[in-house]
Amino acid sequence: MLDSAVIGVGYVGKYHAEKYMALPDFNLAAVVDTDPDLAKRIASKYGCAALTDYHELIGEVDAVSIAVPTSLHFEVARNFLDTGCHVLIEKPITETVDQANQLIVLANAKNQILQVGHIERFNIAMFGLDFSTLNPQFIESYRISSFTQRSNDVNVIFDLMIHDIDIILEIVDSDIKSIDANGTPIITDMLDIANARITFKNGCVANITASRVSLKTERKIRLFMPKVYISFDLQNNVMKKYSLSEGKNNSDYKNILSEEIKHVSGDALLDEIKDFQKCIQSGNEPIVSGKSGQRALETAIRITELINK
Repeated sequence: MLDSAVIGVGYVGKYHAEKYMALPDFNLAAVVDTDPDLAKRIASKYGCAALTDYHELIGEVDAVSIAVPTSLHFEVARNFLDTGCHVLIEKPITETVDQANQLIVLANAKNQILQVGHIERFNIAMFGLDFSTLNPQFIESYRISSFTQRSNDVNVIFDLMIHDIDIILEIVDSDIKSIDANGTPIITDMLDIANARITFKNGCVANITASRVSLKTERKIRLFMPKVYISFDLQNNVMKKYSLSEGKNNSDYKNILSEEIKHVSGDALLDEIKDFQKCIQSGNEPIVSGKSGQRALETAIRITELINK
């Protein structure tokens, strides 16, 4: 059994604690938060220790989830990796690309798992899909929601758009050729709405929109390929696929075949932590590795710099 802990049990971290408790191969030893009342409340719910200083757990647990503010990701992850602890770190992996690279090198040197919490990779609408079989020429993604107080320590690119950046970089097997981007603050002092157009060296173009000041919630990715169009509705767990048949109809046009797969429910966070567990036990690379997190971070930084220049 793996002794585990959750560092930071705010909006996201408290759900990590819940999932660790649900998996028999993990023993949730402690939760940590600088708010002692919050730590005690979550700990009492799951019957584990409540701490306010994560240093007390250094060398005492096998695996941790890190869900503290992004500015603390590097320091906390480095301390745990350096003492032989496996780390699942919420997105974005760190504040800078150099910090991300340092964590990757350290995890490899210590033979520890470093996984990044890009949870949409585990969305049931696309979970298990072999991205290598796809060859999109154009990609369109929308991730919009109403304003909340959550994650306002980062702009909308690091808060929301980075999910789609990660997915698109995994789907498109090509380096980036160029990026055009625009956006603006609306409610906060940081970017609250943004659009990026990424052109890849293989010719694929991705148009990505993210907003946290919309009146509705929508999370969709559309892939356009020769003779095939696939739409993923990540909000409602639906995949739709349209393709041309080999035969023709009476109008001398090819028939359009349609397929829809709607999943009743899924638990992306549970599947993410299950992958973390499997990788610890097998030594295999996570579905979302440190390198994946670094790659998404680097692109998110480029987009932000283009808008802010």
